[in-house]
Amino acid sequence: MMKILYFGDIIGRKGVRALESFLEGYLKDNKVDFIFANGENLAGGKGITKKQFLEVKKIGVDGVSTGNHVFDKREIYGQLKEYPEIIRPLNYPVGTPGKGFHIFTKNNLKIAIINVCGRVFMKTLDCPFRRIEEILNGLRSECETIIVDIHGEATSEKKALGYFLDGKVSAVLGTHTHTQTNDCQLLPNKTFYMSDLGMVGAKTSILGVKKEVIINHFLTGMPFALEIAEEGLANVNGIELEIDSDNKVKSYKIINQDI
Repeated sequence: MMKILYFGDIIGRKGVRALESFLEGYLKDNKVDFIFANGENLAGGKGITKKQFLEVKKIGVDGVSTGNHVFDKREIYGQLKEYPEIIRPLNYPVGTPGKGFHIFTKNNLKIAIINVCGRVFMKTLDCPFRRIEEILNGLRSECETIIVDIHGEATSEKKALGYFLDGKVSAVLGTHTHTQTNDCQLLPNKTFYMSDLGMVGAKTSILGVKKEVIINHFLTGMPFALEIAEEGLANVNGIELEIDSDNKVKSYKIINQDI
């Protein structure tokens, strides 16, 4: 049996502090084998740097997936080779820095995380379905427990990928919208599916950003500077999965806690 925690998009320092507080309490009473999160918004809401990655690693996160903001901070270009635990979307073109998957090993357990970006309402990249298909057999020969993070806007695309991979991976989890969905299910061939894990950030916000900034944008249509909300409670969103010896999700628990 393997227990993992996977958290939605962590938004800035507020999110890091909230996750640290959550894990301090949670890990006192629960044994967890691996902890993952989407980290593409760690650096002030857009991008990720070595500094922010090491901060979340220090509080117990084993690895981070990313998404369309992974390259917003130029310094990460050279860090992706040094820290393969930072996973960029697999369906960026060949030759892009970094890798789209990583196998994590701890206490004689192995788990592979694959990260892809969706293409609906987002920047067009290579086909996430076909790119996963290209690597899946080789990856399964090394590690049979596989989780896919699809970072995308459209639930239709995410669900389609879930069915496409049903029976081939342990779980397909969505990120990017910063809004947790209530649609957890085991697909017909026992792959676990959830459209979006949500976020780890300020509760009184709009997707982690100061609400006044976003409201003004909708009222005026004018560009805005990204200002991360820091006041009040934070909300920690994610999922706890127990994976059995057949690499199937035996049980799950949605994480939605105010800190």
